[in-house]
Amino acid sequence: MRDAFTRVQAKNIAHRVRSYTSPSMSRMNLISRTIILSAWLLLVAIAPAHASVANAPGADLDVSLVTYGPGKIYWERFGHDAIELRDRVSGQAINFNYGVFDFNQKHFFLNFARGHMRYMMDAEATAGEEAYYAQAGRSVTRQRLALTPPQAAALRDFLLWNLRPENAGYNYDYYADNCTTRVRDALNNALGGILETQLSVQPGGMTYRQQTDRLMSAQPWLMLAMDLGLGPYADQPLNAWRESFLPMVLQAQLGRIRVSDGHGGSQPLVQREQLISANRLQPPPASPPDLQWPLGLAGLALAGVLVLTRRRWPMGHVLIGSLYLLCAGIVGLLLLALWTLTSHHAAWANANLLVFNPLAWLLLPALWRARRGIAPSRFADSLLLLQLLAMLIAVLLHLLPGTVQQNQPWLLFALPCWLALAWGLRHQR
Repeated sequence: MRDAFTRVQAKNIAHRVRSYTSPSMSRMNLISRTIILSAWLLLVAIAPAHASVANAPGADLDVSLVTYGPGKIYWERFGHDAIELRDRVSGQAINFNYGVFDFNQKHFFLNFARGHMRYMMDAEATAGEEAYYAQAGRSVTRQRLALTPPQAAALRDFLLWNLRPENAGYNYDYYADNCTTRVRDALNNALGGILETQLSVQPGGMTYRQQTDRLMSAQPWLMLAMDLGLGPYADQPLNAWRESFLPMVLQAQLGRIRVSDGHGGSQPLVQREQLISANRLQPPPASPPDLQWPLGLAGLALAGVLVLTRRRWPMGHVLIGSLYLLCAGIVGLLLLALWTLTSHHAAWANANLLVFNPLAWLLLPALWRARRGIAPSRFADSLLLLQLLAMLIAVLLHLLPGTVQQNQPWLLFALPCWLALAWGLRHQR
């Protein structure tokens, strides 16, 4: 947003010029003060000739929420949104959004893995921004909001302040502090807290896990990996305020908000909703997929193969069992690293560590010795018993009151596999 940002810079220059001409700077030579004063007067003279969003009175500003539907790439599956400010006099329209990141940042992928992601605020001309999303086949919806002139001006001033380089960056969080929660919070502050007040008392429709599975279902393997990595934080009940971390949810929630009409009554916050561009991509499902049946059946199938190959194809039994143990250990190591070495709090205290953990690697020698008719050692027997006990604890956790991690699909997958491996090793004894 060149024009608007230039205005911010101009305001900063004007502020500095005023400080230079204050009494505390009386020792400045006359020539320097004259040059600075002339520059300030020139800025004042030029500003009215370039009326824009940055200096329009609040009564001339239209405030809208622009929502972009999900895209094809995995980081686009959650959608996107922006606050549009439009000056009715000059016709200038600017989209302010909080979803900019840079792959070329120093140590970007390392910081991403550790959960230290730096996102930035940006602003672009509305026409070009909306054309980009429309060309990509993503839906574009504009909701014009009923903000009073003082509220619109306050929102504009905050967004321009937030756009300054020293204020634009923030630490991104998938659920608690993302490009949509920043938009929501900016609107909420401009409206005096009305959004949070009204949405906090309304129940949400889904949990973080359910929304994630629903939106990522177009990439099944990535969806499964994310579901496996989410801990109990993702299964806590949400109210409508917290669930509005998603652009499409915030769009729907704003339609339920009512604000003062200035005459003792109330009016809808959304004055007009306009579909700028229709979606041309496969839309995400309305509800998350049920993973219990597919993962449960996959676990039974893998366990069946382990049982059948135990006598008929011992080498195949060892190879398949070794692959399972290797994967269980790798998954457990990653889950442990997410908990202890990163800031991804949505992955902390993951109960799947009771199902998949690095201790599985210690059973590999016993599995390979069994192929030669050697019974497992007492150490291997103890490890196997410990793993079965951990599985039992993971199952019993679902009987406890309160929020429980919804990892039933992974329990249904792992339980028959561990039982089949235990049967094979104990049968050797």
